Amino acid sequence: MKITRMHGAGGKVMQELIKDVILKNLEITSVNGGIGLESLDDSATIPIGDKEIVFTVDGHTVKPIFFPGGDIGRLAVSGTVNDLAVMGAKPLALSLSLIIPEGFNLEDLEKIVKSINETSKEAEVAIITGDTKVSDGVDDIIISTAGIGIVDRGKAIRDCNVQEGDAIIVSGNIGEHGLAILLSREGFDFETNIKSDVAPINKLIERVLEEGIQINAMKDPTRGGLADALNEMAEKSNIGITIFEDKIPISDEVQSICDILGLDPLTIANEGKVVMAVKKEDAERCLEILREHPLGKNAEIIGYATKEHKGVIIETIVGRRIVDMPIGDPIPRVC
Repeated sequence: MKITRMHGAGGKVMQELIKDVILKNLEITSVNGGIGLESLDDSATIPIGDKEIVFTVDGHTVKPIFFPGGDIGRLAVSGTVNDLAVMGAKPLALSLSLIIPEGFNLEDLEKIVKSINETSKEAEVAIITGDTKVSDGVDDIIISTAGIGIVDRGKAIRDCNVQEGDAIIVSGNIGEHGLAILLSREGFDFETNIKSDVAPINKLIERVLEEGIQINAMKDPTRGGLADALNEMAEKSNIGITIFEDKIPISDEVQSICDILGLDPLTIANEGKVVMAVKKEDAERCLEILREHPLGKNAEIIGYATKEHKGVIIETIVGRRIVDMPIGDPIPRVC
């Protein structure tokens, strides 16, 4: 069996690779009783005293490296910051590892590093260490970022803690990042204004938590999109999720192009969104807080958690259907 791009595209195929090849061959996967690799959450934790260090890592090989709304540098910082933020952590610092192909344009490298700097300032997260390699064995720049954050001990927000009756909230329009990459890469003859949503969302989440909103579970719907995130949350929480098609925030442009290309917007990657499972009584206030922030202006309550069924069900104008975990992201090399 050979590894394919589908093995790194989120969804069922990647989950199988991680569980059947990687996890089964690693024995020490957590520290001090913290959240470890076997949890397959967005980050791990290391309990130290009355705090927990939250730790994550991300690798980025997006093609093209510059795209409408962003670039690989902004993507690298945002992706790692967001993995910390959805655990309820305050992101503190990042590492930056660059693998640069021989012959890479120096002006492009400087542009990417400046974007990294601007995004780290936006997130208020320091870049404190790094590594640089030049290689003739890669076809484009690869960026790997690790991040650390901090949270009070026992207060990390898991993706496996959705409770019955929780409101399911998504912070804004879905499908924009993946489509922006696809349209830029393939050169489709469409006149669109679609831009990637790539952005650090730590300040958005921080505002919600500061207001005392009870968030029981969170996840960022990156590879595999909203469908993948909801299925992971439902499966890990041993609960069902019902969502409503007319409540899911999707721009007309994204929906139209998905219809033309035969894509399901629920499975397309996002890089500046969060899915929250919020205590029912806090849901409307949570929505108000999200909508006060530019990154949450299109937030919606899209459904609720239930014990009436397992998995994810969507209610449409023609009835109900299962939203399965995608086999993989339909658009490769988006992050």
